[in-house]
Amino acid sequence: MNRMQGQRGMTLIGWILVLAIGGFFLTLAVRLVPVYLEYFSVASSVDSLKSEPGIVKKSPGEIRDLLERRFAVNDVEHVTPKDVRIERQGGQTTVDVKYQVQVPVMGNMDALVRFDKQVTLR
Repeated sequence: MNRMQGQRGMTLIGWILVLAIGGFFLTLAVRLVPVYLEYFSVASSVDSLKSEPGIVKKSPGEIRDLLERRFAVNDVEHVTPKDVRIERQGGQTTVDVKYQVQVPVMGNMDALVRFDKQVTLR
């Protein structure tokens, strides 16, 4: 009787499964990281409006133009003019940028990421 006792380790199928799962998450990260980096550019552009001198005296159209120029400088591709909403209420101006990005992951599987950045200017 020749029995092997105490065998340890993963089988080939186990390793293939681990590599497949790791590859999936690596692919997901490679696809989603640029989208989140773009969102951080959008957020910093919107937040920088607070420090703009005389921003509360500007019209919504002027604020929109200023924001679009900042998006162009930061190479923001997924935000369209219809995604930016500017409202005045009392002495406050609210700038709301709400958009979504659909990223192909693999095959017919996509990831949908929604972003919403709002700032109140006083």
